[in-house]
Amino acid sequence: MNNILTPREKEIFNLLIDNYSTKEISEKLEISEKTVRNHISNVMQKLGVNGRASAVVELLKLNELSI
Repeated sequence: MNNILTPREKEIFNLLIDNYSTKEISEKLEISEKTVRNHISNVMQKLGVNGRASAVVELLKLNELSI
């Protein structure tokens, strides 16, 4: 189950880990806040989890992200 994240999803979750808000991520990546939320929702759905924190934990377990 490696590489379940798209490059953009990985970019967004790395920013979440760095404590960026949805608004800050949208500004930094020059995309809408809705697009940021959609990426986050897509990842949560792929992982079968509820919530951003749960998604981060699962992605760390899967070695998709590191802190």
